Amino acid sequence: MNIQRESNRRSPNRRGVAATEFAVCLPVILLLVLGMIETCSMIFVRQSLAIAAYEGAHTAVQAQATAADVRATCVGILRDRRITAATVTITPNNLAGTPPGNFMTVHVTCPSDQNGLLPLRFFRGKSLEATAVVMKEI
Repeated sequence: MNIQRESNRRSPNRRGVAATEFAVCLPVILLLVLGMIETCSMIFVRQSLAIAAYEGAHTAVQAQATAADVRATCVGILRDRRITAATVTITPNNLAGTPPGNFMTVHVTCPSDQNGLLPLRFFRGKSLEATAVVMKEI
């Protein structure tokens, strides 16, 4: 019976300790959650760039493809995924004049500052990029 009375007496003090622990831990937990959201957002952007570069390269190997066709393919994918301020570089720029057996490169980049979900910028000033390289066969 003594043990039960002793634990009941300490209960109000424990509530104050729990509130203090919560107040100390809440900023750390919020920082971790916001960091994970921002990291997942940047992973999504990076994967979107990779998909755009791959699909652009797939367009580049078609028989009568032009650099404008490749750029339009990449920009369409990025627009659908709401990626802004991306740049697409195609090397060589004259796809029709590229002889078979030569490599063609599609390089897509975008700034992380304009493509995050949150106003916090854990990736401030970074540039995300993806490249796809294909060989012209036709």
